[in-house]
Amino acid sequence: MRFLISVIDDQSNSGTDAEMAEINKFNDKLRANGHWIFAWGLQAPETATVIDNRGGANLSTGKPLFDSKEHYSGLWLIEAENPELARSLAFEASLACNRKVELRPLH
Repeated sequence: MRFLISVIDDQSNSGTDAEMAEINKFNDKLRANGHWIFAWGLQAPETATVIDNRGGANLSTGKPLFDSKEHYSGLWLIEAENPELARSLAFEASLACNRKVELRPLH
């Protein structure tokens, strides 16, 4: 089963050197145990734009979808044998990055 772990933050580029070291350790553990698929940080929400080209509308908002204090600042795509393991890994991810995370299964 595959899962998305989204990192929730209220600042941009807020990861400290110590937090990045813990994230790297967590990433290494994911790789070593066969759970790693992909991970990446995201730019600040102000850099986002919503694109809508349904029916050839050719619309671009020039802003993110939501105006919210909290936003997604990074993500992990993981492989886990079951939802319980994915939940356990999400708890580890939250500890490693020192942020809240959201866990979602993929179709």
